[in-house]
Amino acid sequence: MKFVDEAFIDIAAGDGGNGCVSFRHEKYKEFGGPNGGDGGRGGHVYAVADPSLNTLVDYRFSRRHEAQRGEHGMGSDMFGAAGADITLKMPVGTIVTDADTGAVLHELLVPGERIVLAKGGDGGFGNMRFKSSINRAPRQKTPGWPGEKKSLKLELKVLADVGLLGMPNAGKSTLIAAVSNARPKIADYPFTTLHPNLGVVRVGPEQSFVVADVPGLIEGASEGAGLGHQFLRHLQRTRLLLHLVDIAPFDETVDPVAQAKAIVAELKKYDKALYDKPRWLVLNKIDMVPADEREARVKDFVRRMRYKGPVFRISALTREGCDELAKAVYQHLRARNEQEQPAVEADPRFAPAPDGKDSP
Repeated sequence: MKFVDEAFIDIAAGDGGNGCVSFRHEKYKEFGGPNGGDGGRGGHVYAVADPSLNTLVDYRFSRRHEAQRGEHGMGSDMFGAAGADITLKMPVGTIVTDADTGAVLHELLVPGERIVLAKGGDGGFGNMRFKSSINRAPRQKTPGWPGEKKSLKLELKVLADVGLLGMPNAGKSTLIAAVSNARPKIADYPFTTLHPNLGVVRVGPEQSFVVADVPGLIEGASEGAGLGHQFLRHLQRTRLLLHLVDIAPFDETVDPVAQAKAIVAELKKYDKALYDKPRWLVLNKIDMVPADEREARVKDFVRRMRYKGPVFRISALTREGCDELAKAVYQHLRARNEQEQPAVEADPRFAPAPDGKDSP
């Protein structure tokens, strides 16, 4: 399935049905009175977060979505039926924005979450609504109210705890395949990954986190070089970034430090908030470096990079160091969860007595 993370659609809720002017006509009842019913409500347009979807491709070629209008009122006190609602299924993580104003209307972050995108118009009043002691034969009615119409921009940002960042061929796809259940395309040429991949990393029983792999960046991505940085939006909801670096490039003229600094610069150009996220350095392909040179090469890299955060040496191909990295990431996320949870105040009924004895 083609990965689409942006789409534009037009939606229209149903108009309300018109009210009816009618009078009761029965034998031996010369003045039966008004009996025109109200029109029915127009259908609403809903959106629901469906965890089984991971792309907006359904809305790339189907742009117009309309709910049914309400039926008109009828005689014999009959109200019009309400128009049928429509529900648009969208992936979890979809941002719904007003295409005309740019205002963010909703964010679908919870699986099964259901929101109203456009409300249907109310039905008009029939003439039975206008009868009174001084107006016994009203001929007034009101038309139905129009339903809401909107032009929307849908933008998908995948929900993941950890994001992988790095140059093409740094080994991101190999790493996510080694530590998670994801099976992305892996090859020995750059730009193998053309769309984000998600994988669940299981550290232990009921201990897991979600990792996202996005297409690699190159210097000049902010100007459109390579695949650009359009996929960096999928890292904006992550809580930790893993910066993967090829510590042993095949081309000896390539400087890993210069490449790593270029990635950091592109990240800062794209989004300062994303740049400020916690970012760990992961030196990949350590198996390609002779054992007696590894320590010196890593120290030289960190010194030239002027990096002071956590550093991990791994080989995604042989899985050396991958388990230690996954456990460290899980512990970091768990600690952050504990910090972000609000403190629970102790119940004063169970507080110890001032004299040190338990309260009765």
